[in-house]
Amino acid sequence: MAGQQAVLRELLRTSGRTYAAEAGIRLADTPQPLYRTLVLSSLLSARIRASVAVASARALYDAGMRGPRQMADATWQQRVDALGRGGYRRYDERTATQLGDGARLVAEEWHGDLRRVREEADGDEANLKRMLRRVPGLGPTGVDIFLREVQDVWPEYRPRLDAKVLQGAERLGLPRTASGLLRLTDERPSVLAAALVRAALDQKIVDACLERAGDRT
Repeated sequence: MAGQQAVLRELLRTSGRTYAAEAGIRLADTPQPLYRTLVLSSLLSARIRASVAVASARALYDAGMRGPRQMADATWQQRVDALGRGGYRRYDERTATQLGDGARLVAEEWHGDLRRVREEADGDEANLKRMLRRVPGLGPTGVDIFLREVQDVWPEYRPRLDAKVLQGAERLGLPRTASGLLRLTDERPSVLAAALVRAALDQKIVDACLERAGDRT
């Protein structure tokens, strides 16, 4: 247990922040942060580096596309250009179209407020996922990312420690159950999840944490 706690402390010390926080999103149960996290989740779900997805989410925000109305009102070229500034070039044209279509859906169906989706789901995870998957470009992976990121403000879906999180835990020699992981730390589940996802995606993070934890035991 002590060894596992040391490993997890090292991971949280170096990688313990959500992707939303990295993208400059102060997550709260309010329309704009939730929408920005939805956009970020869609970008993160593509086969592209997480750092590029985060930079592109920031670039969209800096270009004024901060809510669904602004995203829908922007031209396709403006969305492409913002994605390009973030380095998101491989899928930029298709993604620019999906962002516009998704923004219109959120604006028209839920009046720009994703809290309406939460209210309609009423704690039913399957129903919530079904509604979110209506957003173009947000498949099952994107929905999982979104729920991992918002679990602190939508606590009925907490703890959200899914297969990708547990993959990171396995790489670090940590418990592969939510209950086992939560016994090792008092950190927020969203931060714990994001840190373990980073471990799942980057072997260098795993090696560094194991080495430093070993040096301190």
